[in-house]
Amino acid sequence: MPAIDPRTGVLQHTPNKATNGYTLFTPLGQYNTYLIDMRGEVVHQWELPNDVGNYAYLLENGNLLVAIRTEEKGPNLPAKGGHLIEYDWNGNVVWEHIDHMQHHDFKRKSNGNTVYAAWTKQTDASVIKSIPGGIEGTEYEGCIYTDAIREIDATGKVVWEWDVLKDMDMDKFPLDPTVARREYAHANTISTCPNGDVIINWRFNNTMALIDYQSKKIKWSLNDIAYGQHHDVQMLENGNILFFANGADVHTHGPETGSQVVEIDPSNNKKIWDYCGTPRRSFVSWFISGCQRLSSGNTLICEGLWGRLFEVTPEKEIVWEYVSPFFVEYDHPAYTGTNVIFRCYRYTSDSPQIQNRLP
Repeated sequence: MPAIDPRTGVLQHTPNKATNGYTLFTPLGQYNTYLIDMRGEVVHQWELPNDVGNYAYLLENGNLLVAIRTEEKGPNLPAKGGHLIEYDWNGNVVWEHIDHMQHHDFKRKSNGNTVYAAWTKQTDASVIKSIPGGIEGTEYEGCIYTDAIREIDATGKVVWEWDVLKDMDMDKFPLDPTVARREYAHANTISTCPNGDVIINWRFNNTMALIDYQSKKIKWSLNDIAYGQHHDVQMLENGNILFFANGADVHTHGPETGSQVVEIDPSNNKKIWDYCGTPRRSFVSWFISGCQRLSSGNTLICEGLWGRLFEVTPEKEIVWEYVSPFFVEYDHPAYTGTNVIFRCYRYTSDSPQIQNRLP
């Protein structure tokens, strides 16, 4: 386990190398989303009605899109959301949608529709038996929650859906033999591509996949246990894939294993760039976490388990580093009493999200 730096706030900043702007994050277990400047000062915040269902981000109109956890329906599984809300800059609700099965991730498309990950409860014994892998007898209250991707329009009508049972050969992507059979397969990322295709990432079978929007076929996938599960899989403007590799797989871990941020070429799955700690265990988050390629070419990294946000150059130099001061008692055995953050985003002052909205 890495040494925990007791300091919080901005720990280092190299102005001539860092990407100037504002960083948005939502501490898990809190009811606030914060926007900070490069000095770590909160310049704007949104108050939320309940615990966040993972994270929030800014739309190009400056509004905040966030998932809030609902308690009354749906399974009590990690990263449950259920209530998608769009707030304007002043905190007024301008749109909302309730689907108690929504979890983890969501994205607003350029056409105004919203896509998100959702569970489907499977209770039929034959269906449960057909789901491959995992530890036998570890179903969630006798059932398994399988993943779907739903796209809704502004009225909440489902206009497109992709379902693992209908649209995927699960036998090619079995659950890891070390995980419980509660979910197939814990989708933690939904991201959209310019042509409409959708990327999904599953933690419990170590698989990321690119889904053709029209045919619903998987047109590319990567299942490499060496990365030790992953989060925040996204396609870059150059067509490469960027993701946070947690380094959390029990099959491959030695005492010096850590996390890494990886860029690969999907045409051959070869690594183009990566960032890891020196020593390796100085950068590690076995859960959550994310990354963002900035307009400068630098990469913003969220080492979520420790609430550490930092920016690195292509040469892997840390040029900005911040540790969240927002510690909470969070209802999760891995996170209790910590400052965990699922994901963060940087917006430059001239970006559509920020432009003319701050003094």
